[in-house]
Amino acid sequence: MRILVLHGPNLNRLGRREPEVYGRTTLAEVDEQIRALAASLGVETRHLQSNHEGVLIDAIHAADDDCDGIVFNPGAFTHYSYALRDALASIRKPCVEVHLSDIHKREAWRRVSVLSEVCVAQIVGRGPASYLDGLTLLVERLKAQP
Repeated sequence: MRILVLHGPNLNRLGRREPEVYGRTTLAEVDEQIRALAASLGVETRHLQSNHEGVLIDAIHAADDDCDGIVFNPGAFTHYSYALRDALASIRKPCVEVHLSDIHKREAWRRVSVLSEVCVAQIVGRGPASYLDGLTLLVERLKAQP
């Protein structure tokens, strides 16, 4: 089983960007935690971070052919990228939306996700564990499919 892990804009700044909101864990450390969990679950992960919407869209399209599902932290694109929403809707693979902070308890504009209706779940506010919970949920869901 192959899972695509997508990190959206500014997540390359983890550990330095607003640590009071996002913590001090770097993206490399998050990816290391995800890979360790994936190995224990018997799955392979492929990781991509991009600050560019089109790169993320291309990765989503490619995942339809070479991955079983997606764990995606779309960052600020969550709140307005109908292009990413349409990309997710266009593929046959499940996606779990994850966020380090609890977007539902932040600024009003952050409380809306235009992606959530095309994702199988949304996990928020658990720091790096949001990714781990998202991966676990996705793998359990995929293994339960006939």
